[in-house]
Amino acid sequence: ISSSFFNLVIASQPLEIIILLTLIALLPSMLIMMTCFARIVIVLGFLRSAMQTQNTPPNMVLTGLALFLTIFIMAPVFGEINEIAYQPYANEQIDTKEALERASVPLKRFMLKQTTNDDLEFFIGLAKEDIPEGGLSDEYKENDLSLTVIIPSFMIGELKRAFQMGFMIFLPFLIIDIVVGSTLMSMGMMMLPPAMISMPFKILIFVLADGWTLMIGSIVSSYNL
Repeated sequence: ISSSFFNLVIASQPLEIIILLTLIALLPSMLIMMTCFARIVIVLGFLRSAMQTQNTPPNMVLTGLALFLTIFIMAPVFGEINEIAYQPYANEQIDTKEALERASVPLKRFMLKQTTNDDLEFFIGLAKEDIPEGGLSDEYKENDLSLTVIIPSFMIGELKRAFQMGFMIFLPFLIIDIVVGSTLMSMGMMMLPPAMISMPFKILIFVLADGWTLMIGSIVSSYNL
């Protein structure tokens, strides 16, 4: 891979080298803005907060799990990008500009599937662009709508869904906290922190319910692929 990359760089024009280096520098931001990474890591953070396990699992574990789940969910999109953009570019059949245009098509299609028309209309209005008379048709969204509107609309939609899933995660654990707190109050054990008693029950119920499988299955199925 490294030899082919350096051969590609040597054969490229200086402007293309600058574009490649810029893309490499922006890769972490693109991973967060244009894939499912943000929703996954936020939902996992909500789960850890609801269980009140402090730093367990640690941030490195949650980030790694979110990264590999992102690769799993985005595999069809990455495969299409490799087929229609990277391979022709590596074989010097297309230039950098055309490769970037081709690579943006699968990503745009993925983001549009997860984005509601309300979010798109909101950012179209902020951009002071006109909405077509026929509404936001699929053809218009894929061919005429720019990434400067699609990306923030997608990110807002991801944040909304992540917080909705976080609310649903908190509900059962909140019930456990209420039951434990009420039991301790009725027993007159007001000086004992309820979290100290409720946390083992939360972990036990989560393990018995096969919580990780349910959680990951819900995250994957929440995407309209």
